[in-house]
Amino acid sequence: MLKELPDMPAGVVGFEVSGTVRAEDYRDVVIPALERAAREGDVRYVVEMPEFSGMTPSAMWQDLKVAAEHLRAMKRIAVVTDIEWVVHMMALFGWLIPSEMRTFPMAQRDEALKWIAS
Repeated sequence: MLKELPDMPAGVVGFEVSGTVRAEDYRDVVIPALERAAREGDVRYVVEMPEFSGMTPSAMWQDLKVAAEHLRAMKRIAVVTDIEWVVHMMALFGWLIPSEMRTFPMAQRDEALKWIAS
């Protein structure tokens, strides 16, 4: 499940991931938030992942579509998680993303928000 995080710094869109991510999460939560942010300028995107059980195949497809449509507008991406394999995946494949991207442990959430907003 994805839910939009309230009280993000100006110009930042934030999401919390929990459990299994489904295509509806992109349709109902992510896409409207990204489109709203893109209309206002560069998109700064933070994802908090306290837990993650995976993605349905249709959610993976939606993730690829969102990336293709909005990636150029994304100036910075921060992933906040203690899930070790997610951190490793970001380190391995983060270079494929043309925006600045960093990972932060959950204990450094405030530092991630400062970085993403700067």
